[in-house]
Amino acid sequence: MIESLENTPEEPVIAIMGPTASGKTALSIEVAKKLDGEIISVDSALIYRGMDIGTAKPCEKEKEGIPHWLIDTHDPSESYSVSAFFDDTLRLVKDIRQRGKTPILVGGTMMYFNALVKGIASLPKGDLDVKKAIEEEAAKKGWIAMHEYLRSIDPECAHRIHPNDPQRITRAIEVHRISGKPLSWWQDQTPKIAPFKLYEFAIAPENRSDLHERIAKRFHIMLEQGLVQEVEKLFARPDLNRNMAAIRSVGYRQVWEYLEGSLNETEMAERGIIATRQLAKRQLTWLRGWSSLTWLDTFDDERLAKLLAKIAR
Repeated sequence: MIESLENTPEEPVIAIMGPTASGKTALSIEVAKKLDGEIISVDSALIYRGMDIGTAKPCEKEKEGIPHWLIDTHDPSESYSVSAFFDDTLRLVKDIRQRGKTPILVGGTMMYFNALVKGIASLPKGDLDVKKAIEEEAAKKGWIAMHEYLRSIDPECAHRIHPNDPQRITRAIEVHRISGKPLSWWQDQTPKIAPFKLYEFAIAPENRSDLHERIAKRFHIMLEQGLVQEVEKLFARPDLNRNMAAIRSVGYRQVWEYLEGSLNETEMAERGIIATRQLAKRQLTWLRGWSSLTWLDTFDDERLAKLLAKIAR
């Protein structure tokens, strides 16, 4: 049984999903203008301040006066969880509705959308002291050893979490140390679900080669706009390293490796484009498993009309 947060559901909310570089931002602005909406970002990288170029963060001109939420909310040294996104989104949807506006969820972080659609486990709140102790232990022993430790206390989670994913390893161990129960136990409990209906749309080019071309073109534009200089500022900070969630973002990791000297400029650009295409492939894989989606073509001039017609039914 799924536990609802409210006895009566909120009015519908629009969700615009899609792979990177598919045109989600432009479509969301069109929808927001048409429906008097406000946009909630569903993107795990747009939350970070000082990471603008590589995330294709919309500037004030591109926003066209439309309020945007969950952008520039965190420093790159901070972490942000699916659970935090879930709670923030419920609060924002309620606030937007109280203003008489239409909430529009836009982005490509499929785990976030999945939490809204399928629900999320109620987990213990994080403890900064516990988290710091785990990170200090990892600095001495290494993340492979921490992953093996996780396997000893929560084999189910260890099977799902890659040894090179320090953020998720830390959280799984943190939950166990705070509560005395493994993360997998918490995830098996009755989840909480979003108290509103989603009108779910996905946008992408019909031809994958068109998406690949858009990705390559956009990455080169980012380099021209100063992506390397943007990452240099992050690279110079002693509190940041390549294992942090923000720095592992597509594009940032490759430029970081270039600044470390392990890649030359050509290799950096090639790997950045490849990594972005791989991200798009993973996003499309998620979306193809979604049963309630309405697909829109990036290059279809009627995409806005089709979206509005679906909502009006």
